[in-house]
Amino acid sequence: MQAVTDDRLQLFAEMEAKYEQKDVPYFVNLLDHPDYVVRTRATCILVDFGGEDKIPHIAKVLKHDDNELVRHEAAFSLGQMCISSGIPPLVDATLNDPSMFVRHEAAIALGVIGSKDAKDALEKALDDPDKPVVESAVV
Repeated sequence: MQAVTDDRLQLFAEMEAKYEQKDVPYFVNLLDHPDYVVRTRATCILVDFGGEDKIPHIAKVLKHDDNELVRHEAAFSLGQMCISSGIPPLVDATLNDPSMFVRHEAAIALGVIGSKDAKDALEKALDDPDKPVVESAVV
């Protein structure tokens, strides 16, 4: 077993070249890649490119990716973007994601963005059954 396969390293090199070209469609397509590490990196790169037009793609990852680590990164990334259109997907994740890990990160992201909608969701999250989510809602 390898920690990093040669195929993954080759893809990472390709991703680096596409990053330099600011190839947004390439990274949007990678959000459906079978390797969760690739999906996570694609999420981070799209956020790094910036722009509100990336929010729907990151929100889709947050809502639908099978891997909680990828969804966690999507929640973190939406918080880093600090764009108000990222609030609704973060509210949904804070209140409904099956993973405590994701709910916790989405709550933190809402706190970073801040707004009336975020505050309302964070108040609801105070009733979450998992202590880390409640603590994140307080922060």
